[in-house]
Order: sequence, then C-alpha cells, then structure tokens
Amino acid sequence: MDEKYFPAKIERKWQERWAERGTFEVAPDDEKRKFYCLEMLPYPSGRLHMGHVRNYSIGDALSWYKRLQGFNVLHPIGWDSFGQPAEQAAIKQGVNPRDWTEDNIEQMKAQLKTLGIGYDWSREMAAHRPDYYKFDQWFFLKMLEKGLAYRKDSEVNWCPKCETTLSNEQASGGICWRCGSPVEKQNRPQWFLKITDYADELLADMSEIEDGWPERVLTMQKNWIGKSKGANVRFALSGSENTQIEVFTTRIDTIFGVNAIVLAPDHPIVEEHFESFESGVREKIVEIRAGQAKPVDYGEEVEKAGVATGLSAVNSFSSEEVPVWVGNYVLMSYGTGAVMSVPAHDERDGEFARKYDLDIRHVVMPVDEEAEGDVFTGYGKLENSGEWSGLDSKEAILSMTTHAETEGFGESAETYRLRDWGISRQRFWGAPIPIVYCASCGAVPVSISELPVELPESAPFTGVGESPLAKVSDFVNTECPKCGEAAKRETDTMDTFVDSTWYYYRYLDPQNGDAPFDKEAAEYWMPVDLYIGGIDHAVMHLLYTRFWTKMMRDIGLVSFSEPVNRLLTQGMVVGESFYSKDAESYVFADDVEIERDDAGKIVNARMKDGGGEVRIAVEKMGKSKLNGVDPDDMIEVYGADAVRLFVMFAAPVENELVWQESGIEGAVRFLQRVWRFVHKWRSSIASAPREVPNDLSKEAVALRRKAHQTAAKITESFESGQFNTPVASLMELSNALGDFKVETENASEGDRFAVSEAVRFLIIMLAPYSPHTAEELWEAVTNSETGIVESGGRFPVFDEEVAEESEIEIAVQVNGKLRSKVMAPAGADNQTLENLARADGKIADHTNGKEVIKVIVVPNRLVNIVVKG
Repeated sequence: MDEKYFPAKIERKWQERWAERGTFEVAPDDEKRKFYCLEMLPYPSGRLHMGHVRNYSIGDALSWYKRLQGFNVLHPIGWDSFGQPAEQAAIKQGVNPRDWTEDNIEQMKAQLKTLGIGYDWSREMAAHRPDYYKFDQWFFLKMLEKGLAYRKDSEVNWCPKCETTLSNEQASGGICWRCGSPVEKQNRPQWFLKITDYADELLADMSEIEDGWPERVLTMQKNWIGKSKGANVRFALSGSENTQIEVFTTRIDTIFGVNAIVLAPDHPIVEEHFESFESGVREKIVEIRAGQAKPVDYGEEVEKAGVATGLSAVNSFSSEEVPVWVGNYVLMSYGTGAVMSVPAHDERDGEFARKYDLDIRHVVMPVDEEAEGDVFTGYGKLENSGEWSGLDSKEAILSMTTHAETEGFGESAETYRLRDWGISRQRFWGAPIPIVYCASCGAVPVSISELPVELPESAPFTGVGESPLAKVSDFVNTECPKCGEAAKRETDTMDTFVDSTWYYYRYLDPQNGDAPFDKEAAEYWMPVDLYIGGIDHAVMHLLYTRFWTKMMRDIGLVSFSEPVNRLLTQGMVVGESFYSKDAESYVFADDVEIERDDAGKIVNARMKDGGGEVRIAVEKMGKSKLNGVDPDDMIEVYGADAVRLFVMFAAPVENELVWQESGIEGAVRFLQRVWRFVHKWRSSIASAPREVPNDLSKEAVALRRKAHQTAAKITESFESGQFNTPVASLMELSNALGDFKVETENASEGDRFAVSEAVRFLIIMLAPYSPHTAEELWEAVTNSETGIVESGGRFPVFDEEVAEESEIEIAVQVNGKLRSKVMAPAGADNQTLENLARADGKIADHTNGKEVIKVIVVPNRLVNIVVKG
C-alpha cells in the first residue's frame, strides 16, 4: 500500500483485475437470492455526460450493496444503437451509420470501464446488430399472427426535420420528442401495434407496482391511457331522417344544459355538408383544420375558436333543437369527434360560450356549497331537467343512461385517449419490418426461418421523406415468400422504441440464436428489481415496455405481467451558466469573477475584463451554454472514485444535482483522509484479534458504538433509496476514527479490535461509492488479492446492543421553554429523568421559590417542568 493516495494507479489496477477475474459476471444460482439492477441503456452518441455518470453510479452503488449482502446480482449494459443521429451523421459527415455507431460504442464503453462501473460485459447487446434486431422482427411476426400488428392508411405525426413519423407519445404537445421541431399531419400507410388491446390491463396492473413506482409516473400513464366511463348519446340531425350525431359524455346528468353540438372540422357530417355551407363558414372550417395541423408547446392553452354551420340537431332528452358548430378543440381522433357543449358545467364549454355569446343554462346545482362564477363542474342536484329534476348527479347518471338505452338513442360506454402504436419510420437506421409486398398475394410476412432481414451495408441519404432503403434495389427487390413471384420489401423500419421495450430480457440470454431469451432464465432473473432512468420516459418507453411484457406473457415467453418491481427516476445534472449582457452570449466560468456565500451560492458575478454584468442561471448542461463538464476531464484530475462519490453525495437522487467542482474536491479530501488512517493502522488492523476482547476501553466502546450505528443508518438508507445520506454517515465514522487518540504502538488488544472493526465496516460501506479505493484498502488490511466479495467480505450487520447509546441527551424545559440539557442513562425511567432535571443548576435557577404544578416527561427525549409564581 502506497503511503499517498494515487487514484489513477489504484483504479487502473482494479479495473484490470475485475476484468481478468470476471468479478461481475454472474449465472443463475438457486442457492442465492437474485437481484436484477438495471439502468436505462444509453444511446451511443460518442461521449458520456455527467447525467450518465450519475445514473450509472446509482445503479452500481446499489449493485455493490446487494452483492455485499450475498445476493446474486445481475448488472448488465448495452446500447440503444438504432436511431436518427447515426443517419444525420451519414448525411452531414458522409460516414456509414454502422461505422459511426460502432466507433461511438467503443468510446463510451472505454469511458464506462474507466469509471469502474461493475457491469457484466459478457451480456452486452446492441440494438443495431442483426443478432438483436432479428428478434425485433420475430416479435413483429408473432404479433402479426395474434392480430396485434396491422397496416392501414392513417393520418400520422410527421417531423419534417427528422423526416419520419412519430407516435402520439413522441409528438406530445405537437413537438418532436427528439429534435423539438413542430410536428405536421400527413396521411401514410403505417404499421401499428395494438397496445389498445391492453389498455385495461395496463391500468389494472398498476396495483401490482404502485408500491415500487413513483406516483407521478403512474399518474402520467393513467392520464395518457385516459380511460373515461360514460355514455354515448345520439342527437338526430334536423332535416334528415337517418343521420345522427353521436357524442360521448361522462356527465349525461348535464344534458338538459346542452346549448350546441360541436364537431371536429374533419367530422363526416362536416365533410358531407361542406359544400352547402356559406362561403364564410367554409373558410373558417379550413382555417380551423389548418390550425389543428399546427403544433403547440406542451401544456400551452390554445384559444377556443369555432363557427356555426347552420345545421341543428335535436336533444333526445329534451326534444330541444340546438345549433351544430365546428370547434378547434374537438378532435376526430378522440372519442366520436363530436361533443355536447354544456357551458354551465364544463370550463372549456364555458369559455367557448362566453366568446360566442351562447346561452348558458344551469341544470346541476351544488348541495353543500355556494356556486362560484358561471361554471359548476361538480356533482349536485338536478334542476330544469324534466323528470330527473331533484335527483342527485350520480343517481341521475344511472337513470338517464338506462333511459337512453331503453329508448334506443344511447348506451353506456368507455373511451380511451390511448391510441395504437404506429411503428413505421422512414429511416434506414432501424430494424427492417419483415414484410414483402406481392402484386398477387398482397402483404406477406417473411418466414421466421429467414430472419433476420438484414439492412444493406449502406443507402443513399438524400434527406427526402422516402426511406433510404427504398433506393437500394438489392434490398427492395425480392421474391414473394408465398408464390415465388417478383415482389418488393417493406422499406420502412421500426420505431426505435421497439428495441428498448425488451432489451433487458436479452441480457438474460444474449447468445441465444433461436429465441429472444430462454424462459427459464426469465423465471430466475425477472422481474427487474430496480430500474433507474429519467421521468421523461414515463409515457413512452415505460408504457411500451409494460405492454410488451404482457404480450410476451400471452405468447408464452414469460409467466408474469409486470416487468419492473421498483422504478427510480433520477434528477438531471445541471450546471451554472453565465451570460454576458454586453456580449449577448454565454461565456466560460473562467472568464467570470464569482463571489459565493458560505453555502456556495453565487451572490455576485461580473466579467473579469471590464466588469460587465453577467446573468447567472442553473441550466441543463450543454455545449451552447458553455457549462458542460466532460467526465474524462474530472476523472483525470480527481479520479473516478471521487467523481462517483460526489455525484452520489451532492443531492438526493430524485432531485437535480447542481455541479460544483468544489464539491468534488471535498470528496477527494475525504478519500485521502481515509487512506492516511488506514495506512497508519494497517499493521495493527492485520494483527487485531477476531473476537471481542474483555478489556475494551471507554474510547474503544464508543468507537464500536459509532461503527454499528453507522452500519444501521447506511443499511436503512440503502433499503429506503436514500443514496446520498450514507456518504455523510461514512464521513462521520471517518471523523470518529480520526478522533481516536490512541497511538498505534500503544494500542491495546481492545483498541486494535475496535479500530479494525470500524475500519473494515468503513471500507466495505465505502465500496458502493468508491469501489477501487475500497478494494485497495481491503487488500491492505486483509492481504487478500481477490477483492472484497470474493474474499468473503459482507456488508456489516449491526448489533443493536453495541449500537445502543449508554447515555442520551435530555432536553429540559421550564414552562415549555428550553432551559438546559442533561445526560441520562439510556432507557432511564420517568422518575430518574425528573430527578436529573430538578438537580440541574440551571433549572434550579428557574424553579426555586416557585410552585411546581406538574412535570411532563417524554421518555428518552425531554422533561418539561410547569411552575407558577
């Protein structure tokens, strides 16, 4: 063991040793409890950023913790390596997407190994390699067999910048999820997966995971699925014998308050009567259609707009005739494309009615509260509602729905916001869809025995919307699998979210060429015990992967319905950015004179050259803001262990982490302090007794107590997902060791035992955060070259008796005000605590000569003496 701490030397040594020994490689073992720890796999962009470092450090910390508890820990990694950036690189740089991707993987793999993340690299997979996407195609064919995959002409979300279609989830808010560009609507033949067949299961099975998933994620999924229970009600179109307008409503109890029927601009009735409308009406409908095709920012409220068509419809309950409007807030893709407008009981309808001065009629009144404003959206008692007047809303809903069913103009119904998943993409760099189009046979699936349908080596990347594969004649032209005649291949590729729905199953059996994975491997390892990733995937990847598991269950691959027991959504790593008001641009921190307070918060900042004003912000790291931090630079200066320790310590994992280099300097100083202590005591530790001696000094007892208390705290923290607080506990234990004022040459057996136990505890509990340093320190005190886990090191199991304080501090109050504190034996009875409090000199000053009314004792916490006079 070197006298000084040289992180680069230590880290290189242990990375090589782990690789040689296959330390993190695992296989199913029925004698051990399993733990599957998973981080969302990265896209191989070429460089890791600090967000990656944080994500993977969290997973590795928990993997080490479980491994040290004796679990059989699976901790794999792979690459989400299909997607748009590789194709953009081909267009802009003239490089082959395959070469670009493989080069990036090698760079990022080297970075991950330099960080020392304990992955089982023998299970590595990459989505762009044929041995993986063969099974994307296999799944597609299985779903086609079950009727879960189908093709139809459909209006799709089209990103003109990425030149591809997007799912509803990927175009949420009218913005492309990848590039942020406005999304357009286009009609194209598309392949879809019937996720809607699983909508009810996706909702119901949330009960299986509600204890382990963030409530926010489940709420987002519930809202995205958007199940609504209500009724379909038909309004007869005036002047027509057979035409009816069907609306879906969750509040049939408000139907006597309908003042209009509002249609989507592309509703069939609008199409049918369009030419008969007045020219001004036609122009407004065209304008509304154009407006709906334009995107809006996520969460942005669009001003309601509409036009009266001149048509009218009859309310089947009241027989009242109401006008038919076209509105921009009604979508043909949701519900029936028609809504009944009830402005007194719906905020959106109220806004629309006020804008166009439409009648507002209250038909439901609150029972226990005053109605505020024009709109009451709650349940209440019906009025002005014919025979249903006087009923409460819930009773009326049942009765009115039954009436509609009996009379034949309605029925109970359910609707969903969720739509089937469109997976067709006009890209080269994705999994080819295994379909052949034959003039005689139509769309014909490729035989499973012929998989994979491989991508050609390259394709012309022109930037037009048609898939580059369409321009590769050797790929396109083929024979029909059914009749043998000339045919053409499907040239769209699959949405890359297909790759990421099931990748973690492939880790279980990555060399299997016959099936996606072995069922027995899934039975052993699955479900994932902890999944770590960003909340931005809540309604895309995390919803799709739940659907995919249910589909795999239905084709017999797995026996369970939910793939992930516990989900952790980590916060972003953000950085301080500095914007020069004079230069009107971002500037580097080195060019700014910064003044901070004691907490490290910036209180003032000016440009060094001339002192111009600087605007300060904490923002997502990026090149444009000049606030990015390269992990390699930090590792080179401070070492991987210090970087990992800092990103784990700086903030709770669910919160944003504000990067400050001063924090990482503190992490280095802590590791150096631990190193110096172990170096000083290493010989005494090696020769320390293994059993507790009888002659423990007061100092040794106190050190043992601190060690066991620390083990208890850190165990509790890991089990509850508090990954930052253990670092503070480790620092406290290190301080306690530093305060142990016995010199090594004068240490008794009891002293050496207490130090040895505390140091071993400290080293093992440090391993999840700074594994290289912990391994080297373990080798120094045990002379074992095989590493902590292989040599039998286990996470400390604390002894409650040892951890228990012999004395505790008791707060003493007089009339509720803190006047003193006294030390008392742990577990002392109430009378003892009262006696100690009364005997305290400071308390006597406040009670002498006064009448004690009563004494309130809270065991192990406080004594409150109530006096008067």
